[in-house]
Order: sequence, then structure tokens, then C-alpha cells
Amino acid sequence: MYHLYHIPGKKIGVTRDLNSRVTQQQGYAADEYEVLLTSDDIDFISDKEIELQQSYGYKKDRTLYKNLFKSNMNINPTEQTSTFPVPTNKLKGHLMDNLGLSWTTPQGYEFKITRENIPWIEANAKTSMYNDNRSYIYNKAFYEAFFNPHHTPQPYPSPSRFDLIRAWAENRGIYDKGNSHTQYVKLQEEAGELAAALLNEDKLEIQDAIGDMVVVLTNLAELEGFKIEKCIDAAYKEIANRTGVMHNGTFVKTGIKQTL
Repeated sequence: MYHLYHIPGKKIGVTRDLNSRVTQQQGYAADEYEVLLTSDDIDFISDKEIELQQSYGYKKDRTLYKNLFKSNMNINPTEQTSTFPVPTNKLKGHLMDNLGLSWTTPQGYEFKITRENIPWIEANAKTSMYNDNRSYIYNKAFYEAFFNPHHTPQPYPSPSRFDLIRAWAENRGIYDKGNSHTQYVKLQEEAGELAAALLNEDKLEIQDAIGDMVVVLTNLAELEGFKIEKCIDAAYKEIANRTGVMHNGTFVKTGIKQTL
């Protein structure tokens, strides 16, 4: 997500990380600037930055924000694959920053990064076996999915709730700067809020706390190298055929000694 921010009397700018860019780098506290617009459309936010810089009377940037990142994505195409110079957990952001970037593979495939194919790239990218900070896709599969004129491209499924959570966390630096221990502490905080909500029979707070815990668990799984979906699948596989009885409000599986 891109934020168009305004430091009154100073400047208007764009960033994906307000804390890092405005507070840490430029030294302005949260109450010393305002967010004018937020968007995931880099073209819109780039044009709006120049427009508002002009309307507020500030010096206009010479280079559009969206063009600042073009040189960072040096894609390396081979006969079989196209390799990106970023790890899989940072790939989506770099792809969004390089919308419209095109390249040609040795066998003649002509590819271009678009909003429609970014979800496919993100879902199918694999970590390079030679460098953890690089990722790649298979050219033939990408060609068949979007560029073969004899095939009708199939619409890629919309991101799941877990995908949206991971994108949110990535944009806020949780995967880059956070760790599993802090997420576990956060999980305990949310569990405490859930306990309080249950005691108070506050349905809205119960719903909110459960949702917050799912978000934290999603991020904790990602930081440990798992997808939350895989964790859920593994747990369900474990319990699917489990038998037992209810005892004092708790399901006790067969084979566990009950204390009466």
C-alpha cells in the first residue's frame, strides 16, 4: 500500500513505510505530518503526488515515484526460467513497483508484468536453490497462463483472506523486521483480550479478538517458514478421524485417561 503524506510547509511525498521514511529517516513524529491519500495503485499515487506538489506550491519531483524502482528489477531470463532479484516474501511489492516492465526469454517469449499476472507470479515463484534472495518462475507455464494467443487465459482466483493478511504484514515490515518471539508475545496479548471479552460476554470484542489472533498466527507461521493454510490442514488431518467423548465441556479423545 502506498501512502501520500504531507509535512505542512515542507513537502509532499510517497512511501510504503511511513514510520521508516517519515519518522526514522526524516525525523517527523506522527502528529507532525498527515496522510492525504492511500492506494495500492502506484500509477495513481505517482501522478497524484506531482499534482498535489504543484497545487500546494512545493517543488515538483523530477522523477515520478513509480519510476524510482524500475532499475531495481533486473530479471534474468534463461531457456527454462525467469529469475527475479528478490526473495519470494518481497516479490509482490517489487512486481507492483515495476508494473509494465517487459523482458524477452532466449526462446522468444515476450513477457510483461501486469496487475492480472502478479498473483500468478507470486503464487508460482520458487526460491532459487543457489541464492535465498532470488526467486524464479518457469517460462513455459507463465507463457501458457497469460501469453499464448491460442489459449484463453483463465482468471486467477482472488487473494484469500490469508493472502491479504500476508500482504498487509509484508507492507508493514513485519516479516522483514519482526520475529517469531514478538509475534508469540502478541498472541498472548490477544488471548488475554479474548479472555476479558468472554468474561464480559462482549460479542463484538470476542469476534475482534479471535480475528486478531488469526492474524497473529498467520504471521507467526510465515515467519517460521509455513503457510497458515498448511498448519490448519495438518491439524485437521490429525483430528479428522479422532473419536472420544465430551467431559465437563471438553472433548476428550479416546485413550486419554479422564479425571473424574
